[in-house]
Amino acid sequence: MALLRCTTRLALRTPRRQLAAVPQTVSDDEFNKIKDELTSFMHDRIYPNEQLFLKQSHESRWTNGKEWTHPPLIVDLMQEAKQRGLWNLFLPADSAQLAPKGTHLGRGLTNLQYADLCELMGTSVHFEFAATACNCASPDTGNMETIARFGNEQQKEKWLSPLLDGSIRSCFAMTEPDVASSDATNISIDIRDDGDDFVVNGRKWWCTGAGSLHCKVMILMGKTDPDAKAFAQQSMLLVDLANTDGIELVRPLTVFGDDDAPKGHFELSFTDVRIPKSNVLWQRGKGFEIAQRRLGPGRIHHCMRCIGQMERALATMAQRAMKRVAFGKPLAARDSVLEDVARIRCEIDGCRHLVREAASLMDRKGNTDLETRQRLSLVKALVPHTLQSIADRAMQLHGGAGVSGDTPLTHIWATGRGLRLADGPDAVHWRKAGQLEFERQRASPLAPYGSYAPSRDAPSFRSTTDPLSEEAASFLVEFEALMKSS
Repeated sequence: MALLRCTTRLALRTPRRQLAAVPQTVSDDEFNKIKDELTSFMHDRIYPNEQLFLKQSHESRWTNGKEWTHPPLIVDLMQEAKQRGLWNLFLPADSAQLAPKGTHLGRGLTNLQYADLCELMGTSVHFEFAATACNCASPDTGNMETIARFGNEQQKEKWLSPLLDGSIRSCFAMTEPDVASSDATNISIDIRDDGDDFVVNGRKWWCTGAGSLHCKVMILMGKTDPDAKAFAQQSMLLVDLANTDGIELVRPLTVFGDDDAPKGHFELSFTDVRIPKSNVLWQRGKGFEIAQRRLGPGRIHHCMRCIGQMERALATMAQRAMKRVAFGKPLAARDSVLEDVARIRCEIDGCRHLVREAASLMDRKGNTDLETRQRLSLVKALVPHTLQSIADRAMQLHGGAGVSGDTPLTHIWATGRGLRLADGPDAVHWRKAGQLEFERQRASPLAPYGSYAPSRDAPSFRSTTDPLSEEAASFLVEFEALMKSS
């Protein structure tokens, strides 16, 4: 919550390069070719292999079950996605300009263009199956943009280049188990100065991606300057996981019983972990500013994929309703089902419009603009909640099959429910969106016309002591006499 409260101040202090608009370097015709290629990839390689991906994911635990690696299917699809020009599609042109030359820099799409492609990738049952194949999955996308924008040249060369070519993975460590992390000022992992190093002790959890053997770098957020002002206490550090002692993977955290192998969401323990001070991203005390920049694209990418998940849930629901007969007629002929399907279509299209508007604002005004920040909060609060609701109604129509593993709906429902907490809970985003709305309303051209007040100069209607007209007096006498006699 505090992280969101600080955005107005941060907007004034963020470097100019963070505020630049994203140029459209890809023509509409070229974009349509990319979209057609991705559509073909989804139909040829993703949809037919959804069950195989799930099976191989559960088989990806090597030896004693504690070593997780890429399923063979993903390795093949990653290579194919590169060859088909579907690699790093998430990377906007302005971020690509900051990356080392000669690496895989995507196609230079705008956020608005990527919204359509990200939605398409989200139509796969498994939320980030297609995104992983195209190197467009979290937390790597957010980490790559963060290093591109805030890393120095040495950090980019060491970590950004291999992340962009897909040879390594990454994780992000911010949330902590012992504090309410929705208020980011609570983040309190102990980070102390010791010569040229920081020494870290404490715990983190919900570190997505930490379980993979391919995870080689972590971005760690913690309090390096506890005596500074509230929003200048935190820093972000790059952690070389292959060459750093004292980090223990305590356990994989399950989401409704699923450990999400081979990526996972882990609780981590840090015991006297030494991190060189040269691994600080940007500067000490800039952790909040980096986090705000990082989390904006991550939130909207999730919401873009959610639109695809909504479409998959509705398609599943519609097929069931058209084929299933109860009490003499198809479910699709019943008024309640017709209304449900119509409402769901409105909800999907409304969410899509809001997501596309937010993406367009990111392109035109940057992430720190007031209107952009409000739209990002609105989409994060609304879209996962709507996805969960749509999946729930689709499950209800399926009866017992809806809560089984025979349909994609339980997975889609769990995705929506989990995303209502990831990157900040609903309440935080609704609160921030409301605060920003009041900021907008103060400058609204309609503000002077919001209400009417009676004019002091207007003549009064009448006084209770004014003499009555003859007509009114006569009417009252007749009325009172009539009522007494009846």
